[in-house]
Amino acid sequence: MRIGPYSLMPRVILAPMAGVTDKPFRVLSKRLGAGLCVSEMTTSDPRFWTTAKSRHRMDHDGEPDPISVQIAGTVPQIMADAARYNVDHGAQIVDINMGCPAKKVCNAWAGSALMRDEALVGRIVEAVVKAVDVPVTLKIRTGWDHDQRNAPNIARIAEDAGIAALAVHGRTRDQQYTGNAEYDTIAAIKAALSIPVIANGDIDSPHKAAFVLAHTGCDAVMVGRAAQGRPWIFREIAHYLAHGEELAPPTLAEVRDILLGHLEHLHAFYGEVSGVRIARKHLGWYAKDRPENAAFRAVVNRADTAELQLRLTRDYFDALVAGVAPDLPVAA
Repeated sequence: MRIGPYSLMPRVILAPMAGVTDKPFRVLSKRLGAGLCVSEMTTSDPRFWTTAKSRHRMDHDGEPDPISVQIAGTVPQIMADAARYNVDHGAQIVDINMGCPAKKVCNAWAGSALMRDEALVGRIVEAVVKAVDVPVTLKIRTGWDHDQRNAPNIARIAEDAGIAALAVHGRTRDQQYTGNAEYDTIAAIKAALSIPVIANGDIDSPHKAAFVLAHTGCDAVMVGRAAQGRPWIFREIAHYLAHGEELAPPTLAEVRDILLGHLEHLHAFYGEVSGVRIARKHLGWYAKDRPENAAFRAVVNRADTAELQLRLTRDYFDALVAGVAPDLPVAA
């Protein structure tokens, strides 16, 4: 699969997720097999470009190529300016967000709310494509709701405006993340377009990835929530697609080492105070379904230093590796 000059191998992509796909998570996912990692959504409003949050979201120093940055907004010229700004700061692919279902985004008529105004979609996409000399991609849903499933129309508008690739989440906006993703609409879009199409939604295993690719005819799959606490899913999917066999899951020792490295990168990237706080959600995802996970989370979430967070995490996984009950201190 190609997006502009970039050849993506393997054809499994990390979906943009606000508060999740920061640089530490993107770098880790790329190392563990993702062919492309899309940044968490950045605002097109220049008033917020110098905030600490935006500076972290726009930090791509040392990140493996190609660097894909997602922007969100509603005004074509402002979106164009944001695209230029991000390209000047390292973006090699610009992705337009028209798939986010969050109320605070949709209430501002951004994200998936834009799908209700097809003319505006065309103006935004055309403005962004003309503004930069890098590939522009678009992420959408199947529509606003069951009665407004207009993704095929949006897809044609996007292709005509010069979009280099399209990602489609198999749910309408009003579904949020409930129910099951459907892939027939994605298949219809792929059949109607000549640009690459990426299927997204409920892809949580190598078998599911292979099924969705076969059912839709898409060029790649995009993985979101299933990668939380399980970033090795990318190499598992890549191996299955290449060889038709399942890759052995990581050992507990490897999981421990991946997690400790992730925590250290978070601490270094955000600073100790913010890094420790941000790491807590990742710790919950990594520990999910493991023995004594509730007790571990109750203790580790109280850790207020990087050293203590790392030590508690290492001790917990060392116990799991040794096959003994974790010796967890009692949470106050």
